[in-house]
Amino acid sequence: MKTRFTFLCLVSLAAHSNAENWAHWRGPNFNGSSTERNLPVDFSKTNNVVWTTALPGTSAATTIIWNDSVFVSSADDAAKAMRALCLDRKSGKILWNQEVGVGYNFDEKSNFASPSPVTDGKLVVFYYGNGDLVAFDFTGKKLWSRNLQKDYGQFAYQWTYGASPTLYQEKLYIQVLQRDQPVHGRGRTDGPIDSYLLALDPTTGKEIWKQVRLSEAKMESHEAYSTPIPFEHNGRTELLVAGGDAITGHDPRIGKELWRWSTYNPNFITHWRLVPSPVTGGGVVLVCAPKGAPIYAFKAGANGKQDDSAIAWKSSEREVSSDVATPLFYKGKFYILKGEPRVAISRVEPATGKVEWTGELDTRIKIESSPTAVDDKIYFQNFHGEVFVVAAADQFKLLGTIPMGDDGDDQLRSSIAVSHSQLFIRTGHKLYCVGNTTKLSSK
Repeated sequence: MKTRFTFLCLVSLAAHSNAENWAHWRGPNFNGSSTERNLPVDFSKTNNVVWTTALPGTSAATTIIWNDSVFVSSADDAAKAMRALCLDRKSGKILWNQEVGVGYNFDEKSNFASPSPVTDGKLVVFYYGNGDLVAFDFTGKKLWSRNLQKDYGQFAYQWTYGASPTLYQEKLYIQVLQRDQPVHGRGRTDGPIDSYLLALDPTTGKEIWKQVRLSEAKMESHEAYSTPIPFEHNGRTELLVAGGDAITGHDPRIGKELWRWSTYNPNFITHWRLVPSPVTGGGVVLVCAPKGAPIYAFKAGANGKQDDSAIAWKSSEREVSSDVATPLFYKGKFYILKGEPRVAISRVEPATGKVEWTGELDTRIKIESSPTAVDDKIYFQNFHGEVFVVAAADQFKLLGTIPMGDDGDDQLRSSIAVSHSQLFIRTGHKLYCVGNTTKLSSK
């Protein structure tokens, strides 16, 4: 009996040590993938559900997980406020629930709780579209807070700001790519409106550096809702920033611009705001031009201002494109999700841009969540909370379509997070923790 108990303990410890945390909105590899195993295909609101927790409001933010702590950013629909929550991963119990700011939204499409939290395992940072930025330790003690609009000027966005923060190599990075003039009465009037990349000390919130990011874009095309993505290639580390009709790479130590390419908008169309973040894989960097325009792949390791010779390949216009969802890189392939009007996912070879397959999904409901890959499966949900499970394989295969949303859920954007062989699915007012409970209970 003692031997069996010891064996089970060792198995449990090994499983825990192999578990991958989901610390950033695009996961442990900043590309939407995880090495976790044993993820279910067969689940529902009741089947293979470990727990379900009610949430105070809606949010497009992705859930963040570190060991047994689950961090959730949420609006409070009743109080019209923003909240930061921590849940116990094993039970779904809310361990702490902090109000971090008053205010709710500017438009009917989203609210201030769109940015995802981020953690380094020591502290967790929550950020909101009204500029509130706050750090907590894992017990819920507030470490510091500040408001970026108060410190750097009111944001100049037509819609609600939604970029997520990035924690990398002991720095907190935030990008604000905004218009160069006020819009809808928003934007500073006491000086120039700059777009910028910001590095802060995560332990204090104090500025380390601020890098102004120039752009030749016009009007709304200045605006980006993308997130800075770390990238390492041939010993060089950089931060990739997409938006303002350009992609740039920056030195994460000092913010200096290392390289730049523009433009995917040669006609200077004025309404090309950018939503998808950059993604890397196979020695190339991907940026998605908006509104059905092509996807561009660039050779890694560039220096200085680039011309079109830096382009490794670009997709055919409207054949493979993404207006909102950030592409996925998994096991040597890109997976690119086109969320409307013909919803489809394509598998693309990184070196050449060859489309290996495109699978159409039987839905006309828009998809703006970004795909997550784990255990040779790809998960994403549409506006109504239908979760699609697609095989990450040599041929397209739809493994399942699972309705997880409730009545009234009609603009769900949260991407699905993975940790400890569990899926974390955020709907309008619920968080589901999904795992292979049948297999676990039969052991």
